[in-house]
Amino acid sequence: MTKIKTEQELEERLSRPSDADVAALAALEGDLIILGAGGKMGPSLAQLARRAADRAKVATKIIAVARFTNDNLRSQLVTQGVEIVTSDLLEPGALAKLPDVANVIYMAARKFGTTGSEHLSWAINTYLPGLVAERYRNSRIVAFSTGNVYPLRPVQEGGAVESSPCDAQGEYAQSALGRERMFEYGSHRWGTPVTILRLNYAVELRYGVLVDIGRAVFERRPIDLRMGSVNVIWQGDANSACLRSLAHCQSPPLLLNLTGHEILSVRQIAHEFGEHFGVEPSFAFEEAPTALLSDAAKAHRLLGRPEVSTGEMFEWIADWIQQGGVMLGKPTHFQTRDGKF
Repeated sequence: MTKIKTEQELEERLSRPSDADVAALAALEGDLIILGAGGKMGPSLAQLARRAADRAKVATKIIAVARFTNDNLRSQLVTQGVEIVTSDLLEPGALAKLPDVANVIYMAARKFGTTGSEHLSWAINTYLPGLVAERYRNSRIVAFSTGNVYPLRPVQEGGAVESSPCDAQGEYAQSALGRERMFEYGSHRWGTPVTILRLNYAVELRYGVLVDIGRAVFERRPIDLRMGSVNVIWQGDANSACLRSLAHCQSPPLLLNLTGHEILSVRQIAHEFGEHFGVEPSFAFEEAPTALLSDAAKAHRLLGRPEVSTGEMFEWIADWIQQGGVMLGKPTHFQTRDGKF
């Protein structure tokens, strides 16, 4: 298994297009705009789309829109051939200044910091999607959502499927469900073809549930077991599924759970990392019989299973932690059960 030693190698791996990605960009009609492209996933998604279009030898413009407070990120994307638009999408008139584009990926969202600033989370997660749904009513839209719109489920019964009732706990999850409803409204109102991706949890080497657990083991901190089971997906696979889901947008919207096919035990994850590091993990609290879990079988039937296995993620992350690799410093707080972020 090839190790990933540098951030440059990691970025290359996250944005490396598969043959399916290349075929998707070859078949895509029109340009692609990514709204909220400055977060954890957006940069690698923009680079993946650019590289896939280049391999497909199509002249598709890939446009990344964000506030872009990080000049290094701007330069990185420009070097890759991604067009940059600096914009605060909540500013009046900001959306009207954006180009008319046939394909839209909506990634703008706010989770952490919701408690105490609920109004801002609702503005970003619900009000803004309503504006975007109207602005791009003649486009094809893929919108990221979250598995947090589902209630906690008995682990023995498996994850929620797309037809499972939503029961969003806490204002973050409620506002995320509001985001879905705004895109649903636009799809019904104007016939806009939409795909909604309920993601949990994307993982790479600098952040994610596996990184949180692996670092706790390595640093000999107790692992919180209150959320005793999780789903994860390699971020590159999530980005790939996003690109390929553009071809499946429909009205009413297509709902897809986006995650791996396994339900992973947090306790077992800790022991896996413990074996790698030669550390006996310690734990706090006890596993509850319920957890936030999604069943992504529908997406796997439509788009195929993720290419990167759980075993590969474990090995890459463990090596990255041991070698002192750069971290984003953004813990997931996956153990949160009350929906307060």
